[in-house]
Amino acid sequence: MKAIRRFTVRPVLPEPLRPLSDLARNLRWSWHAETRDLFQSVDPERWAAAEGDPVRLLGGVRPARLTELAGDRRFLRRLTAVADDLDDYLTGERWYQQQGDGLPAAVAYFSPEFGITAALPQYSGGLGILAGDHLKAASDLGVPLIGVGLLYRHGYFRQTLSRDGWQQEHYPVLDPYELPLGLLKEADGTPAGLSLALPGGRSLHARIWLAQVGRVPLLLLDSDVEENDLGERGVTDRLYGGGSEHRLLQEMLLGIGGVRAVRTYCRLTAHPEPEVFHTNEGHAGFLGLERIAELCATGLDFDSALEAVRAGTVFTTHTPVPAGIDRFDRELVARHFGADAELPRIEVQRILALGMETYPGGEPNLFNMAVMGLRLAQRANGVSLLHGQVSREMFAGLWPGFDAEEVPITSVTNGVHAPTWVAPEVLRLGAREVGAQRAEDALTVGGSERWDSVEDIADQEVWELRRTLREQLVLEVRERLRTSWHQRGAGNAELGWIDGVLDPDVLTIGFARRVPSYKRLTLMLRDRDRLMELLLHPERPVQIVVAGKAHPADDGGKRLVQELVRFADDPRVRHRIVFLPDYGMGMAQKLYPGCDVWLNNPLRPLEACGTSGMKAALNGCLNLSVLDGWWDEWFKPDFGWAIPTADGAATDVDRRDDIEAAALYDLLEQRVTPRFYERGRAGLPDRWIEMVRRTLSLLGPKVLAGRMVREYVDRLYAPAARSHRALTPETATELAAWKARVRAAWSGVSVDHVETTAATATAELGTSVGLRVRVGLGELTPDDVEVQAVSGRVDAEDRITDATTVPLKPAGAPDLEGRRLYEGPLSLDRTGPYGYTVRILPAHRLLTSSGELGLVAVPSQDTVEGAGVLLR
Repeated sequence: MKAIRRFTVRPVLPEPLRPLSDLARNLRWSWHAETRDLFQSVDPERWAAAEGDPVRLLGGVRPARLTELAGDRRFLRRLTAVADDLDDYLTGERWYQQQGDGLPAAVAYFSPEFGITAALPQYSGGLGILAGDHLKAASDLGVPLIGVGLLYRHGYFRQTLSRDGWQQEHYPVLDPYELPLGLLKEADGTPAGLSLALPGGRSLHARIWLAQVGRVPLLLLDSDVEENDLGERGVTDRLYGGGSEHRLLQEMLLGIGGVRAVRTYCRLTAHPEPEVFHTNEGHAGFLGLERIAELCATGLDFDSALEAVRAGTVFTTHTPVPAGIDRFDRELVARHFGADAELPRIEVQRILALGMETYPGGEPNLFNMAVMGLRLAQRANGVSLLHGQVSREMFAGLWPGFDAEEVPITSVTNGVHAPTWVAPEVLRLGAREVGAQRAEDALTVGGSERWDSVEDIADQEVWELRRTLREQLVLEVRERLRTSWHQRGAGNAELGWIDGVLDPDVLTIGFARRVPSYKRLTLMLRDRDRLMELLLHPERPVQIVVAGKAHPADDGGKRLVQELVRFADDPRVRHRIVFLPDYGMGMAQKLYPGCDVWLNNPLRPLEACGTSGMKAALNGCLNLSVLDGWWDEWFKPDFGWAIPTADGAATDVDRRDDIEAAALYDLLEQRVTPRFYERGRAGLPDRWIEMVRRTLSLLGPKVLAGRMVREYVDRLYAPAARSHRALTPETATELAAWKARVRAAWSGVSVDHVETTAATATAELGTSVGLRVRVGLGELTPDDVEVQAVSGRVDAEDRITDATTVPLKPAGAPDLEGRRLYEGPLSLDRTGPYGYTVRILPAHRLLTSSGELGLVAVPSQDTVEGAGVLLR
């Protein structure tokens, strides 16, 4: 019989065991080995059955066992030590508290998904895992972050395979009361809630769940509440599900509702109000509108409120392709804002103007969430050096007249949270070498250029560790493969072959990620005969473990999965290549350490960062990757291999795949497998072990989430907090009025005449050339602008590369026509073809960059021809 209602019965812990409840409710256990070991010792069998989830464990422990533990003095001593350690972690000073004054009192971090632990499945892929690692690293560093997201009752989806290898999706219902969460409650004990106005007089209600991620509170909004009608209850049903309006409502709840949730949390807990709001991808962009509405309610006008909001906002873009950005029909957005819906005090046209693609090549009727994110943030970044460059080019239309390299989007390369992703065996080896506290600090705070202590570990120990991790992966794969085949309908009698799948002494390659087409899951199948030869080589065999989910609506991705699965089902190779369904954090934590090589072969430059290879590297796994994302930035032959790319414009997709697959096979045959199987005098693969060492010692410190979060604090959060404090209502009004005046008068700004003291078209290194520039400023004054000389080497088309800018100074009063003279020296500090130009930019003390307004005046063609601008 089926239950008509479900609820959770919690055990009553004996008084001496009460600290177990606090330990289970703080998600620090997900990356703190001693806490997990303690819970495992409560009941090892139930711990395994609960898949390492303390809340589920405690819900199933027999009362007799709890009574036994309450009288076990040895267990109670361990419990006290772990509880005291958590208290010290939560209350003690950490890196952030030692940085001095001026840092933000708090930062609100908004993301549509968070991958904290498999026990809280609120993530689909890299964006969510990155957000989870950001929160954990912020906690370790003591950064006063507040995370904001949505609670999806079905999570993303669970993946199984049909008998013929087709992906099947399952959406198990998640009961929040069985998750490591608690309701945020008002002082009278009632659940704290919020609501959004919908068209037609309806409302979208939500309550706020709280997950404690170490020191960081994570607020998750849930629309599955009785006050809502059936449609509104389903707004937070699943991650990235539903149609366009469903997604819009999710993003309105995340952004607008998220700000309201933060205000409620700070009111109830006395947590400092955030001075900086960090928008992790465009999904949460509406948070800026809610903050503008808050300021307008205090009497500020829209333009002044916009300036104040921008000052304290950071926007991170994660996609290198326009198709990866959420875009909505303008009429749909218009219907959900204005007098009859949300934010009635703000004119709908002002809201639409923030997201419309009003630039060459844009779609004028589409509302672009990333464009709104950029317009609502004074500071923006991509997630690797290459992705920053790609983002500047992709969004250059928002800054017309500027070269792509001057578009004000910087980059902070992603990192990964080492305590989450490093195998316990690797952690123990590090702790033995340098001490537990030094090892913990190295992995969390970071700051070292290299981990020299790795050099002191004996070759034999490194190799034994790698084999142990590989052997653990082999056992894990066999268990998961057996489960998968049972789900596909196979009986035990036909699965005897699984006991021979993979070999702990064979070179093991891992490939696991989402399955959009650009990540090229099946590139390895391009030449199947050649792949078979690699897998079945008599002296130097290779084995491959593959995992990944295709989006439920992506039949193309599902076909790629099926193609890979069918190849892996072939009896000739199924002991050497496997596909594991339902890729998630639990599987990943076994997969990264157990592989010798991590494979990544996206279409360059479509991988924004690609952090899976970072997690593998922290476990001594070598990367074999296309030079994309973070690998483009940090690759060295000392610790991995770069797959050559054929990304020229003239190469069609099929030919490109052929070329790059052939390069991959060549590398495996000629470089990778010989090095793994080559043995030195002691019978060890000395050169392979040296590459493992260099991976750990040189890459290890770079790929840490602690390094990443420290960069966000230093380069983005602290400057944003200073700007936020500087933009008082008075200064915000001043800046808004100045921008309006400059925009209105800019058509009257011109570069009218340029002349130089250079008598010839050649000059000597180290000399200077005098510049005299006559400009028209119209209704503006010299205080409103900066006149610059821009110089540098020039290419064959006379484009200035590696430019240097020098401000020119006004000389004297305006002439009878109102034009002004600017002068200055141009230092010739480089040899070869050299050129310069002149431009005028808006200038104000409160601007973050001279390109902020997207306005620039440059010489006309006639002016250029008379200026002698090239020196060769």
